[in-house]
Amino acid sequence: MSQIERVIQGSLELFLRAGIKSITMDDIAKHIGMSKKTIYQFFKDKNELVTAVLRIRLKEDEDQITDIISKSDNVIDEMINMMKCSEEIFSEINPIVVHDMQKYHPEAWAEFQKFKAEVLIRTMEELLVKGMKQGYIRQDIDVKILARMRVNQIELGFNTEIFPIAEFNLWKVQVQFLEHFNYGICTLKGYKLLNQYKNIHEE
Repeated sequence: MSQIERVIQGSLELFLRAGIKSITMDDIAKHIGMSKKTIYQFFKDKNELVTAVLRIRLKEDEDQITDIISKSDNVIDEMINMMKCSEEIFSEINPIVVHDMQKYHPEAWAEFQKFKAEVLIRTMEELLVKGMKQGYIRQDIDVKILARMRVNQIELGFNTEIFPIAEFNLWKVQVQFLEHFNYGICTLKGYKLLNQYKNIHEE
């Protein structure tokens, strides 16, 4: 692993654990056993580092989504596999990360919004259209509206003002949103298959 990869990996570990605002460049240097001076050779400030970490993380997420789509038998299979993939992602994210990025790192937040629009919403629209052709998704839904709703639900689940951490489990919130969405868009044929896959997944 190169020095720059070590900085990015180490920063990501700390951000996911404790949020972005509370982690200093000194913390990162100590965590990866590198001098702060060396880190500043690669990144001019924390803001630039946060943006770089986010870009790499989003690229990994995009590759994972592409991989799931290529390996799934049908849209329902894709939806279940996306759920399993999301569980891995959400299980290691501290909700404060999303809040900190939005409040203190506008460049990184803009990258995240761009990813949402260009990758997540587009992928969701394609998935819904494909599901309609396969007969699993209702023909009467508005793909553009529901794709945006679904992607923004994920962000809503991270809002600690609406879902305080002391009261709600982050993953349970996301599961409830996802199940509500999945069952709402399915035809009877899709509903039956979704139940079938869900039982297999839960067993």
